[in-house]
Amino acid sequence: MLSAADLRKGLKIEIDGEPYVVVNFEFSKPGKGQALYRTKMRNMLSGNQFDRTYRSNDKFKKAPLEERAMQYLYSQGDEYVFMDNQSYEQISVTREQLGDDVNFMIDNMDVQVLMFGERPIGVTLPISVNLRVIKADPWAKGDTTGSDTKPVTVETGYELQVPPFVNEDDLLQIDTRTGTYMTRVKG
Repeated sequence: MLSAADLRKGLKIEIDGEPYVVVNFEFSKPGKGQALYRTKMRNMLSGNQFDRTYRSNDKFKKAPLEERAMQYLYSQGDEYVFMDNQSYEQISVTREQLGDDVNFMIDNMDVQVLMFGERPIGVTLPISVNLRVIKADPWAKGDTTGSDTKPVTVETGYELQVPPFVNEDDLLQIDTRTGTYMTRVKG
């Protein structure tokens, strides 16, 4: 069991059978009485946020979360199917749960899936991914808009700004945390 004194930003706890993460945390000690712990919590299943104040004698259960190494297999509508690398069991994660990460997922990619019991609640992608450019407009030399980038579309349908020397069929390394161009990859 955890006490209110253990609360800190990023801590994952279980409240009423659901996992929550502490988004913000503030400690205050009034002149008289118990110390107060003001928190902003986010439900890891629904995404709802709320503020709550706890006293120093309040107790919490640590959320039973586990990260599993999995491989992305394919998408079927708004469901994305992953396979556990050890048990070969397959699970589905919704597009809503993945958010912008769907822009960087390619078949057979190794990922970490955050599980709450037997329920997937999040996916951690590698820091960078290599994606092939499928659409790149030619850059007009002498373009005086002041921009030294041009838009391209990669194989997942994601559009990003890249330097003017990037062409169709180039392989690009993209930062999955920010969605930005890192470098062109030989191959």
